[in-house]
Amino acid sequence: MRVIVVGCGKIGSTIVGGLLNEGHDVTVVDSSAHVITETTNIFDVRCVCGNGTDYEVLADAGAATADLIIAITGSDEFNMLSCFIAKRMGTQHSIARIRNPEYNDSSLGFLKKELGLSRAINPELVVAKELANILKLPSAAKVETFSHGKFEMIELNLKQDSLLDGISLIDLRKKYTEKFLVCVVERGNEIYIPDGNFVLKSGDKIGILAATTEIQRLLKKLGLMKKQARNVMILGATHTSYYLAKMLLASGNTVKIIDSDIERCKAFADELHDAVIINGDGVHEELLIEEGIKNVDAFVTLTGHDEQNILVSYFAQMQNVPKVITKVTRSEYTETAEKLGLESLASPRQTILDILVRYVRALENSKGSVVETLYKIMDGNAEALEFKVDNDCDIIGVPLKNLKTKDNILVAGIVRGRQNIIPSGDDTVEAGDYVIILSAGHKVQTLSDIVKR
Repeated sequence: MRVIVVGCGKIGSTIVGGLLNEGHDVTVVDSSAHVITETTNIFDVRCVCGNGTDYEVLADAGAATADLIIAITGSDEFNMLSCFIAKRMGTQHSIARIRNPEYNDSSLGFLKKELGLSRAINPELVVAKELANILKLPSAAKVETFSHGKFEMIELNLKQDSLLDGISLIDLRKKYTEKFLVCVVERGNEIYIPDGNFVLKSGDKIGILAATTEIQRLLKKLGLMKKQARNVMILGATHTSYYLAKMLLASGNTVKIIDSDIERCKAFADELHDAVIINGDGVHEELLIEEGIKNVDAFVTLTGHDEQNILVSYFAQMQNVPKVITKVTRSEYTETAEKLGLESLASPRQTILDILVRYVRALENSKGSVVETLYKIMDGNAEALEFKVDNDCDIIGVPLKNLKTKDNILVAGIVRGRQNIIPSGDDTVEAGDYVIILSAGHKVQTLSDIVKR
């Protein structure tokens, strides 16, 4: 597909790299000559230096024949205008990054209709929803949802004293009556889509898929259940903090937010009446201790500085805070954070890339099955995808045991009406189903792609 990306900052550069990896023809538009130079040094893409709302600049970028424009600058209004002009010039689809909380669901719906936006993306809101899910299930390092919450996939790190150390997956399924599937394992630098003979080891990172109602029962039996976080401290008064705090307060949680900027603190205090807002430098250990970090259920670092988030999260972990979540924007810091024992990492870049890759794959393929959900999992080394099955899908009615699927691909779950199925070899895929696929090392665009040809 021919894609124009307007704005090549931190998130924009991640999007460009992800789209190139998907095999798309990408053109970058940015008003900064320095950004354009950096982009051409890193990526093999065509770049246009100029204003992304200027007709001639967009014409030079190929808006008349482009399949998609993604406007991802720091200005919501600029992004919307850029998309609107490109659509009028002939671009087929448009996606704008819109972050301002003042654009609520009603106003966004109106703007999308009037401006012809295919989609509006708010990375901070999506990240906040992910964090809220983790705080509801703090045993997990990460929680992904499928089929509108009917299935969940959680990532767990197996500790040295784990009950799962040394047990094969077939024995694990025999031992516990809950319907679940260990569908992916990361061991060192290797990713496995395991069969029943696979033996788990301490140090593994595993992905477990189960119906939402089964997850908590399973974690209790495994001795991994932690109580839901009710008393939450957040470092950083950011967009993500605002959305997360609203969700937590609506669920009856207590929330304390710390930020060094007095104006942001005043704005938060005006908007979040039930939260405690503290103006102070959260890097100072004395302040965190004075504000009760040792007594909270969870600590979330959401400042704009990865180094600060990592260091303060590590301090929180040393204070035995039950759940610590760290925002890490730059991928090069991920390994450092994990080596420090920080398990739950939030990445706005990866979140928005997942959304865009899913959208683009759905645009490319409309026959037989459409990508509904896509997550990069296991540090980006595997994918979990959900497809809706149409009548002309060519694997309908075939028992899974008779499907010759590619290596490192697994049909992990099926949702049929109100029924959640962890499939066996005798199960089939039927029209109208939602099917969850785990893939490592393959680009899966339709359900047909899972079969060897």
